[in-house]
Amino acid sequence: MTAIAQSRGMVGRSLGDRLILWAVILLAVIWVVPVAWITGLSFKPNSELMTDTGTLFRAPYTLKNYTDILANSGVFRWVLNSVVVALGQTLGVLVLASLAGYGFARAQFPGRGLVFALVLIGLAVPEQAVIIARFQMFNDLKIHNSYLGLILPHLSAPFGVFLMTQYFKAIPRELDEAALLDNASRFKTFWRVLLPLTVPAQATLGIFTFLSAWNDYLWPLISATKPEMFTLTVGLASTQTNFAQSEGLGYLMAQSVFAGLPVLIVYLFFQKYIVTAVAGAAVR
Repeated sequence: MTAIAQSRGMVGRSLGDRLILWAVILLAVIWVVPVAWITGLSFKPNSELMTDTGTLFRAPYTLKNYTDILANSGVFRWVLNSVVVALGQTLGVLVLASLAGYGFARAQFPGRGLVFALVLIGLAVPEQAVIIARFQMFNDLKIHNSYLGLILPHLSAPFGVFLMTQYFKAIPRELDEAALLDNASRFKTFWRVLLPLTVPAQATLGIFTFLSAWNDYLWPLISATKPEMFTLTVGLASTQTNFAQSEGLGYLMAQSVFAGLPVLIVYLFFQKYIVTAVAGAAVR
């Protein structure tokens, strides 16, 4: 009887695993189909798409939509701007969130709980609520249309501070005490002992910060009014006509693919680290 029960249990687990696998495959297909459809339409002539968008699997195909994007003299400057802004925001958030997280997790100072609560309140404040005050402040400082003006607003990352604080709290304090007994300074303890242990959390935070910065549209649209300071999202949007949805559908799809290519390249190169980081965050 025991053998029969074990056999039935194995069959049940096997069936359950197969159902989960098929469910994952179905969800993957649902996610991939729109992406494939957009990519396919980006290679179709706009004149043909004006009459019928169901000709995805029939010739003719063209690269004109992509050559039109590359023919714009500003597109490579927009890509450079997006790279500088995204990397600048990512580096700044990692540095500030790590230092703040270490301070909240290890340092003792008056009002620590209150300050940390104020940081968490920042999670509930939408960007749109402070956009006017931020614009006026940056206008008074005369840093619109600059990399500094595009990077600074998003260096305040309450989620990053919370994530790093929780990660530092999970590290045993015995490591700090051992380092201090070896005459290591507090900064050296942070830099040489604790910070390397937070790489999974930093990778997770860095990935999400980079993607958010790369796809950001609202603040660059407001702050960058000169074409040479446009990020890629704003620059590509500025090239669309009033009838882009109907007369330039292929060009519109090509813009979407072009804007997403750098993120895809980053994923292909750092796939191993991204998966490890997300898995580490899920475990935590």
